[in-house]
Order: sequence, then structure tokens, then C-alpha cells
Amino acid sequence: MNAPSPATPPAQEPVEPKDRPARLAVGVVGAGRVGPALAASLQLAGHRPVAVSGVSDASLRRADAMLPGVPLVPPAEVLARAELVLLTVPDDVLPGLVEGLAETGAVRPGQLLVHTSGRYGAAVLDPARRAGALPLALHPAMTFTGTSVDVQRLAGCSFGVTAPEELRLAAEALVIEMGGEPEWIEEAARPLYHAGLALGANHLVTLVAQSMELLRTAGVSAPDRMLGPLLGAALDNALRSGDAALTGPVSRGDAGTVAAHVSELREHAPGMVAGYLAMARATADRALAHGLLKPELAEDLLVVLADGHDAADGRGHTDGPGASDGESDR
Repeated sequence: MNAPSPATPPAQEPVEPKDRPARLAVGVVGAGRVGPALAASLQLAGHRPVAVSGVSDASLRRADAMLPGVPLVPPAEVLARAELVLLTVPDDVLPGLVEGLAETGAVRPGQLLVHTSGRYGAAVLDPARRAGALPLALHPAMTFTGTSVDVQRLAGCSFGVTAPEELRLAAEALVIEMGGEPEWIEEAARPLYHAGLALGANHLVTLVAQSMELLRTAGVSAPDRMLGPLLGAALDNALRSGDAALTGPVSRGDAGTVAAHVSELREHAPGMVAGYLAMARATADRALAHGLLKPELAEDLLVVLADGHDAADGRGHTDGPGASDGESDR
């Protein structure tokens, strides 16, 4: 006779975030769009937002909406209450804020001090580090709205991480708790890293807004609906294939079409001419370097771009600068 099988052990209840060990009291200095979202995501991981500071009415409303019940206090009081402090202020404000907090004795030994600036690494926190703080630079590569949707967007978001080597694991662990993906950035490379993000994301908004404006002027009733599929495909192709995804009149060497564009822009949107020419030159340089633009077609195109003039046959004036004078994309 077979022995009775042991009873199946009861399923373990999942551990609630609040019951996890080593949870930290979190404070936010600067209730802009970023700070409350990061604090809310840390709260989902079981940490406890305990204090937030803000100046404008909009920031105070934002903090109240995303961190309800968390008291609004001055920056020094935030540091007094928190073990993990998020410094989410504009880049140009950050150095002075850190120096002021350190000089006034607000920084405590062992306190985790995190800034979210893309421009700076951990060195900007040196005044606080000398006071005993543990400095971390965690920059989310994401655009923020100041609403709860930002917390959802942090899932899978890359963070530029810079910290002293002994704090690297702690920095990466915090990013993972917020749902992000840590990407290590060396201290000296932070400005270049940030320039790359700004070039891609910030300038993209300007380009799309200008494109929509031109389409409206041309009579398109729903430029957003027209551009959506096109831009989505272009972005996907660019991320997959880089320069090989280049299409359009510049990469084909259609000097006449480019000249016509310049002529129309001069008439209907003169403020966009300089930007169009600069981006077209950059595109031509990259298309040439990757063999997409044939050299025999590039000369007429680059003359049009260098002169910024249009001609009936699509060629620039021959007395203008030659193809070798086309500006690079550096």
C-alpha cells in the first residue's frame, strides 16, 4: 500500500512592497515633471515618499496629484526627513543647490543623493559627498508630461547612470526598481551623452511641429493623421538601419526638388529656411559617406544647399561655393 503523499504546501502570498526589507524614506527637491514621477515609481516598489518641495503653483498641484498626502516642505526639511533624496531641478540650478545644501549642513552622512540631470555626472554632487552623502546620477532618457502616465512610461526606459564605482550596483538597483534599464555613462561622457539625446528628442519635436505647420498651409486638414504612419515608419527604420534608412530628394540627389522646396519655404515660411538647409546639408553629408548619394549628383545638390538659391533648372548659381564647401553634420 502506497504511503499517502504529503500534503501540498499552501501557496505563499506575494510579498507586498511595503513589507519588503530595506525600504527607504524618499524626498523630492524640485516638484517639476520628473521628481514626482520618479518618487511615485519608487513608491510602487515599496519605498516611502515622505517630503517634497516645490515653488510654483503648478509644481505644488503636480506633487499633490502624484504624491497625495506627502507634505510640502522647504528643501532643507526634505533632506532632514529622507534617506534617499531626488534632486530634480533644472541643470543650471543644480550646482548652486548642492553647494547651498552642503554649506548649510542639510546633508547627512550616509544619505543617498540622486540627481536626474543628463548633463552632469556624479562630480556635481562633490560638495555633498564631502559632507558624507552617497552621490548618484540617474537620468531617465524619457520626456515627461507631469502626469501619472509618466510612471507607466518608465517601464523599460533607459537611465544614464553615473556613480562612484562602489555605488554602481546601488544605482543600477534603484533604476531597476523604477522599472528602468540602467546604462552606464562615464563621468566625462555625460555632456556628449546628453547632446545625443537632445539632438534626437528635442529637435524632433521642432521638426514635427514645423512639418505640421507646412502641411496645414498646403491645405492638409489633418496633418497629424497624415504624418503619424510616415514618421512612425521612418523612426522604426532609422532605429533598425541607421543611415541606410535615408530616403527622399536629398539622398537621391534631386537638386531641382530641393531648390523648389527652398523657394516655397522662402515664400511661405522664411523662418524655416535655415533649418531646412542645415538639415539637408547634414543629410547629404551622411548619404555621401554611406554611398547612398552618388557623387555625380551631389555637386549640383550641394551648390543649391550652399547658396540657398533656386533656379529654373534646379541648379544653384555656378558662381557660388562648390560642393567641397557643403557644411558637415559635426
